Amino acid sequence: MAISEPYLPQDIFAPAGSNLSTGSRALIAPPRYVQGKGVMENLGRYLSLVPSTRAAVLMSAGGMKRLGDQILSGLHASGIETIEVTFQGECSREEAERIVAVVRETSPAVDSLVAIGGGKCIDTGKCAAARLGVPVVICPTLASNDAPCSALSAMYLPNGVFEGIEFFPHSPALVAVDTQIVADAPVRYLVAGMGDALSTWYEARTCMENPQGLNPLGTRPTLAANALGELCARILYEHGETAAAAVQRREVTDALERVVEANTLLSGIGFESGGLAVSHAVAQGLTVIPRCHQEYLHGEMVAIGLLTQLVIEKRDAEARQVAEFFAKVGLPIHLEQIGLSPRDMAPLRPVMETAMMLPIVLNEPFAVTEASLLEACQQAHALGKDVAGRVGDAAYRGLH
Repeated sequence: MAISEPYLPQDIFAPAGSNLSTGSRALIAPPRYVQGKGVMENLGRYLSLVPSTRAAVLMSAGGMKRLGDQILSGLHASGIETIEVTFQGECSREEAERIVAVVRETSPAVDSLVAIGGGKCIDTGKCAAARLGVPVVICPTLASNDAPCSALSAMYLPNGVFEGIEFFPHSPALVAVDTQIVADAPVRYLVAGMGDALSTWYEARTCMENPQGLNPLGTRPTLAANALGELCARILYEHGETAAAAVQRREVTDALERVVEANTLLSGIGFESGGLAVSHAVAQGLTVIPRCHQEYLHGEMVAIGLLTQLVIEKRDAEARQVAEFFAKVGLPIHLEQIGLSPRDMAPLRPVMETAMMLPIVLNEPFAVTEASLLEACQQAHALGKDVAGRVGDAAYRGLH
């Protein structure tokens, strides 16, 4: 597995020769974040703050069909020239380079790239913008993950298997989230975002409590990022079910606004400046199973990863609390809900092998092995089965 690093974050944030584990702390975030119903109607006005007058607009074919006319007409009415590029589905180096080649063929040159869509479109947009040397503007159409606010991209091979992380020297110049667009999307995406976001607090806490724990910037986590992660979890526990119900009605409510902010802004800053651990290592490991990366969303795999992390950390009461919340909103809480069987260990062994290759497992305050990780995953499965038997799985079945 290759970890691509166009630059090393610690080279910027840490003094030369410093011991990062006891040295500097860092927090980064987008300079501008705006969220609300109808936000996309004012995208041209927001772009003037970047500033940008000629933008490359990256969207999938489906996104262009649903939202293209609305977004492009608004940009043009604000005096923003655009070129449209179709995202072809996978966040890979090959796709980023293809987009760069398309944009470079146009004249005059663009002065920004606007990525509109889900997590993979957004992460690919960051890669392409970095190669083009222009600011990236992120407009998520889903609240399914915390990619929009970060200065890194999770990269995949063309077949969908996780490959590594690319880091960028700048955060997105602007993140704009239209909550009506989020409310119009299938509720499964919002719920998946809750899985990704809830994990932020537990992983950031692990990194903070471990004196050797590092965030993706290569520094110690900040108190601010830790606090954002904790706030993110509290919002989800209090408003997650109500927000999901609002999306079922395609209605923008205060609960939905809170959860969208938690999934996107709080989780985005929280994970990047707070740190990751076993939860995301297991989630990325699950992408080696074709059925998992083809049929399940990132946040759904993180849900399994988080339960595994809490079990291996021997936080049994919290693992049960998390499993009960996941069951109520419809996230998977045992292996059978992501198409796996605890009786067949063959598919799980490469998952754990891949997870162990990721440096974030070192953020746990004890030695993690493939064997201990596999055992924790099996124990998490047993916990999930017990919770599903008591709480039920109606919410999960309603989404799948």
